[in-house]
Amino acid sequence: MPEETSEIAAPGRDAVLHAVSSAVLAVTRHLSVREVLQVIVRSAARLLDARYAALGVPDDQGAFAEFVAEGITDEQWDAIGPTPRQHGMLGAMLREGAPVRLADIRRDSRFEYWPRAHPVLKDFLGVPILDGEQVLGIIFLSNKKVPGGFTQADEELLTMFAAHAAIALINARLYERGRELTVVEERTRVARDLHDSVSQKLFSLRLTARAAVSLMRSDPERAAREIEQVERMAGEAIAELRAVIVELRPAELDRHGLVETLRKHADLLDRLHPVSVSFTFEGAEPGELPPLTEIAVFRVAQEALHNSLRHAAAASVAVRLSHEPPRLVLEVSDDGKGFDDAGGRGLGLASMNERAEAAGGSLTVVSRPGHGTMIRLEVPA
Repeated sequence: MPEETSEIAAPGRDAVLHAVSSAVLAVTRHLSVREVLQVIVRSAARLLDARYAALGVPDDQGAFAEFVAEGITDEQWDAIGPTPRQHGMLGAMLREGAPVRLADIRRDSRFEYWPRAHPVLKDFLGVPILDGEQVLGIIFLSNKKVPGGFTQADEELLTMFAAHAAIALINARLYERGRELTVVEERTRVARDLHDSVSQKLFSLRLTARAAVSLMRSDPERAAREIEQVERMAGEAIAELRAVIVELRPAELDRHGLVETLRKHADLLDRLHPVSVSFTFEGAEPGELPPLTEIAVFRVAQEALHNSLRHAAAASVAVRLSHEPPRLVLEVSDDGKGFDDAGGRGLGLASMNERAEAAGGSLTVVSRPGHGTMIRLEVPA
């Protein structure tokens, strides 16, 4: 096959854009860095019709923090053994930060060896994934399925793909870092809640119990009243702890998605409280949602449920989530005592409004004394 010129043909550019879009879409679907790497490797192998493809992200200890491959089964990986270290051709590419294209990798002086169970590689094409001058990783292909090996045009195509893949990889890392920061913020908030409510309540409970003990002989009736106070405060502390424990569950969003997490949350509250709590979902599954949207809907549902269970004196609370493209609508309604406009300002409505606005949505509260309360959140989906 004759060598192509440095100008990539339109079909090649289209193929790159399609492959890159798959990798970028992986980030928008909240996949982990490793999953984004797998999408990049799979896309590169299809783009250049290679039998084998791999991508390695180096660490600071001479190994790879991440290493994913396409074309090798799990059984083959087990037989091959540990993830490769930064030696041979892989190490050279990390040090040099330049593309490498070979007709037979085994004849290159930088090649050292591979494990016995490793597939035999011949024609080879590798390019660095760069962020400025920093090598984020290397992506390489081997054993092109059509005769002739990799061409100059293939090298340029993979280099272009790697430049876009760098953006997807950086975004995935930023996304995971953002999630870590969110977890830290959430732990700080929970610690503050524990200090502000439960710790103070337990401290008061301890003082009241001491007073009851000291009054046991001199004033038994007053001591009995103090013991009743201890029982009441213990019940409130348990309720506060339950609320904090329930709020520690946003990690469920990553594993189960918004719909299933809300369903599990409602089921948990239904078991913990004498009030009937139900959940219904209507419409098509919303699929992957931006983290801000998921958290906003989940937290507003939590706050609204907390208000209904603690303040409404309701017999039942209904949670309804509906997907009405392009909107996601959450409604939490109870049959409790309701409130007038002035009486509801202390029920966390400011916090719920802030969450709605941060997610680009709106919050509506409908309540009248004696006629229950309905909180409705609409966000873009």
